[in-house]
Amino acid sequence: MSITSLLNALPGACAQGIIWGIMAIGVFLTYKVLDMADLTVDGTMATGGAVCVIMMTNGYSVWVALSCAVLAGMLAGFITGVFHTFMGIPVILAGILTQLGLYSINLRILGIGSSAGTASNLTISVDRYNLLLSLRHVRDLALNNPILVALLFLIVLIAVLYWFFGTELGCGIRATGANENMSRAQGINTNFNKVLGLMISNGIVALSSALYSQYQGFADVNMGRGAIVIGLAAVIIGDVIFSKLFKNFALKLLAVAIGAIIYYLVIQVVLWLGLSSSDLKLLSAIIVAIFLATPYWKNKIAAVRKGAKRHA
Repeated sequence: MSITSLLNALPGACAQGIIWGIMAIGVFLTYKVLDMADLTVDGTMATGGAVCVIMMTNGYSVWVALSCAVLAGMLAGFITGVFHTFMGIPVILAGILTQLGLYSINLRILGIGSSAGTASNLTISVDRYNLLLSLRHVRDLALNNPILVALLFLIVLIAVLYWFFGTELGCGIRATGANENMSRAQGINTNFNKVLGLMISNGIVALSSALYSQYQGFADVNMGRGAIVIGLAAVIIGDVIFSKLFKNFALKLLAVAIGAIIYYLVIQVVLWLGLSSSDLKLLSAIIVAIFLATPYWKNKIAAVRKGAKRHA
């Protein structure tokens, strides 16, 4: 339990936190902005990486691969949106259906070019391909350090989303999540906004997946398992810690990313203390439960204190 080993692991935890923070922003858009529980992200988090890696290994540039990964994620969000709005399926079930379908699709994508036609994972080496970020450079004081690259993607993403959600269309999406009935009464096409919001959210998740697959050097069909838990953890941690400080929409998005970094730093410290990696899912569930319960108990305690003052 050397402090040196912990310090050596922190740069990797920060890099992962920023990359998953991008994913968490996608979760934030559905969970907080649209007020919808979308479980598609567990499938999309594998789809983006699968599309990115298979395209790069077949000779396409990293930027083309990233663009196609985002489009694949948006398509997954579109399917979930159609299930929900056009077919009347509850959004949580629509997300589960899309997620189940994506598992088989991801196996097919990763198996392109193989004799079996399916594969559960596919590696990509920084020695052979021009990757934007790699785990190998996480401790390098250079411009190709994955922390700097991921941070640049995060800043650009927050800036674009801040601009978009200030436009008429973006405000319509926010209004749909805030009060769907009132939005419909004002002539806003709420079904269109739901579908568009799901597409944007899953496109961002797929972007994070594409970056993460480059960072770790492979894409895996199970890399998105539990992604919704990590995303919600980041959203809730950011909200609990920074809700009173960050009122601006861009700062709220930043709080989500910081929440993901805090989450991964906590995970790293707990692993350093000796917890088995097989218990990470249990730890994640406990962390999310604690931060979800924190606002509730704060309100309960405040109400009790207010009642005590009134009777004093």
